[in-house]
Amino acid sequence: MKPIQVGLLGIGTVGSGVFNVLQRNQQEIRRRAGRGIEISMVADLDVARARSLVAADTKVVNDARAVIANPDIDIVIELIGGYGIARKLVLEAIEAGKHVVTANKALLAVHGTEIFAAAHKKGVMVAFEAAVAGGIPIIKALREGLTANRIQWVAGIINGTTNFILSEMRDKGLDFAAALKDAQALGYAEADPTFDIEGVDAAHKVTLMSAIAFGIPVQFDKAYVEGISQLAAQDIRYAEQLGYRIKLLGITKQTAKGIELRVHPSLVPAKRLIANVEGAMNAVMVQGDAVGTTLYYGKGAGSEPTASAVIADLVDITRLHTADAEHRVPHLAFQPDAMSEAPVLAMGEVVTSYYLRLRVADQAGVLAKVTGILAQADISIDAVLQREADEVGGEGSTQTDVIILTHDCVEARMNAALAQMQALPTVLAPIVRIRKEELA
Repeated sequence: MKPIQVGLLGIGTVGSGVFNVLQRNQQEIRRRAGRGIEISMVADLDVARARSLVAADTKVVNDARAVIANPDIDIVIELIGGYGIARKLVLEAIEAGKHVVTANKALLAVHGTEIFAAAHKKGVMVAFEAAVAGGIPIIKALREGLTANRIQWVAGIINGTTNFILSEMRDKGLDFAAALKDAQALGYAEADPTFDIEGVDAAHKVTLMSAIAFGIPVQFDKAYVEGISQLAAQDIRYAEQLGYRIKLLGITKQTAKGIELRVHPSLVPAKRLIANVEGAMNAVMVQGDAVGTTLYYGKGAGSEPTASAVIADLVDITRLHTADAEHRVPHLAFQPDAMSEAPVLAMGEVVTSYYLRLRVADQAGVLAKVTGILAQADISIDAVLQREADEVGGEGSTQTDVIILTHDCVEARMNAALAQMQALPTVLAPIVRIRKEELA
């Protein structure tokens, strides 16, 4: 059978990895797919560089639309990134009847509803395993492997840059700025790391996982997003003393009121496997009603790990290329006419527990006032840790840190209590609040 023909848009780090892995493992891939898969055309603005990375018989052009217009191309791989030209090219490829493979989580998190609707109308597939957690096959697990389950929640370390920084802060006692500088020097963080450290990248990914887990439209604009740039070294240390580690988690849960969709630093019990995921690695936990808790771990980025996911999508499309479009696995796991209208909850409606750190005057009655405010708000306390004044400010210090762990409560109630505590004259600095997830 004639090999399926693939056009590649963008041959950067991931694109070159796709080409190399496809060439190296072509015999194994053919055995699995049932026919060969060939990248016969590549579009890249740097034509000379692109030619140096591909086989001699691969056609290289500087115009992505030439790839889309080629009637011999069956599948288009989009590895350009971003929201702008990538969106136009993906929609043009779909309109031309091409299947699409993409690693562009930002594009799908923002414009996925439009793109999937266009693909459904044209009877083509849009595959995006590489868009979430690199080489970890979490999209396939959620969409196919766990299809018998009612998914209850998904929680993941899905940004390697922030996980590396948090690991450095814990292992070396560094503050955030120093750990970020190390991450940039080692190539784990971009020169402008904003999307990573402020949680935007993780929010793109958890938005996609939420849509697949619960059968809702992609709704990135409704995600709560909080990064790690304000985390202090002492909170990493105090969490450790209390038996927790701080991780930036992407979390989505199905509740009676609606869907939680949030990214923020979280205290996780140190005994949980996910709390021990270090460096730039990724991990995702999924709780299903039938299977219980499952954990998916591996490299979340990099040339060949991401290429592994891209090629898995190529194989899937090759297998199903001639299948009836109505009987393929739906893009978001659920049939398009069976999507849920469950609302995404505002953060104030979310129920979770908390770590609070208060810098207070070292005098009698302060703790009683603080715990009294929590009691009035019907927020129960799990644990209290008070540091010696000389540990916080040195010998003769007149201020100390009080650390409080709470049980679950609605976030709006905690916000009101925090405002009252912050107004106390004995509270000397902004209160630090970090959410706590038991993931049990």
